[in-house]
Amino acid sequence: MDSKEVWRFLKFVGFSASAGVIEMVSFALLNELTGWSYWPCYLIALTLSVLWNFTLNRKFTFRSAANISRAMILVVCYYLVFTPATTVLGSWLADDLGWNEYLVTGINMLLNVSTEFLYQRFVVYRRSVDSAVRA
Repeated sequence: MDSKEVWRFLKFVGFSASAGVIEMVSFALLNELTGWSYWPCYLIALTLSVLWNFTLNRKFTFRSAANISRAMILVVCYYLVFTPATTVLGSWLADDLGWNEYLVTGINMLLNVSTEFLYQRFVVYRRSVDSAVRA
């Protein structure tokens, strides 16, 4: 991996960390204030963080001029696999096995950052990295 890719990965992790804050805060608020089970709190928090992360990474990390709709559809495809898998696993761990909800959400977030960078870099923005023209 060259220095440009390392820098890109570090930016992705930084923006993902900010998305993680959004996810954890919204998860905590929903978990503590609603009395809902794990999965609706997780799904709402995940959706908020995905929107934030997609927007920032498209503009600043991958600097892509690719079609936004196409890129978002590809990201949705990733989450069509990731979300059910982590929702079912998270619900089983938190609701059935009694694991701490915040630990489970943290594990899901680590799985997300490690797999989503690879997916976005080599699938979503494969041919459009650094294609946005700066004014």
